[in-house]
Amino acid sequence: MIRKNFDDAVRLIVKREKRFARGGFYFLKEALDFTVKRIIDEHGTPRHVSGPELLMGFRDHALEQYGPMASTLLREWGIHKCSDVGDMVFLLIESGIFGKQESDTKEDFSDIYDFDEVFVKPFLAVRRSS
Repeated sequence: MIRKNFDDAVRLIVKREKRFARGGFYFLKEALDFTVKRIIDEHGTPRHVSGPELLMGFRDHALEQYGPMASTLLREWGIHKCSDVGDMVFLLIESGIFGKQESDTKEDFSDIYDFDEVFVKPFLAVRRSS
């Protein structure tokens, strides 16, 4: 499979798949790079990143980069739940940008965590009782 230019692939994807914004794909690529670096640091050699590992890296990178604004930005990009990240990953796989193993499925990205629990609740003000 011929690897396309990331910018061209994203442009074509968002043209036909309206639910995700370009910025979300760029953030997903950053999150993958973040996750790969983490895995290399822990194990010494690069290896394939699983769906759950990517989601954890995605979460950590979003919180590190955007903190309380992560939820707002993710919604703006059309990313509301873990399965949305999986859908984006598979759009990039279909475009020849990301690779996959035979065992990789969209279901790998189902219900790993709840976006509100991770990106909203930690930043809500705590009400103090008198």
